[in-house]
Amino acid sequence: MKLWKKKEFEEVEYRPKTVREILTDMKDTSELIVDLAYAALLFNSREIADEVRLLEVEMDELKYQLQMTAMMAARDPEDAEKLAAVLQVANATEHISNAAADIVALLETPLEHRPVLFSILKEGDEIIAFVWVPKGRQRESLESLYEKGSSGLRVIAIKRGKRWIYDPEDDFTVRGGDGLVISGAENAIKQLKEYLGVRK
Repeated sequence: MKLWKKKEFEEVEYRPKTVREILTDMKDTSELIVDLAYAALLFNSREIADEVRLLEVEMDELKYQLQMTAMMAARDPEDAEKLAAVLQVANATEHISNAAADIVALLETPLEHRPVLFSILKEGDEIIAFVWVPKGRQRESLESLYEKGSSGLRVIAIKRGKRWIYDPEDDFTVRGGDGLVISGAENAIKQLKEYLGVRK
């Protein structure tokens, strides 16, 4: 059974976190899940799609945690009114994760029936690209790589052998043979490819 399917049936336990911390987690998750959903569709990857579905389950858990925290934090009608607005934001963020799950559901549609999607995904201010780091290249942190491209460049996933690493931290060390799923402006990605010595 897939990990995301197992987590769907797990009981959610309360974890002591502030409303701000949970909202921050939801914001970060919503940003990542959208990028990964488009990446799954662009590269026809069911592995990435499974990560999107896992993040959707985690978003549901975060929303539940936020609801419990908000109920315990409300002391009077004024507090309840403020927290109601917070819950509206949480609902909107959850809708984003649900939409991402709908996007990866398109993987069930045969490739020949979705050719227009690829041209759409390759347009826009930001694109998603897959870049192989040349074998034998010296190890380097993501932070160092980001400095070689313009602002806004972000590695959302790394394929290392048969393993996928999602949402890596800036201090993560990239090595030759790694495959990088990158989100950012086309010029920034082009600049990074030139620095890495990638021709395509």
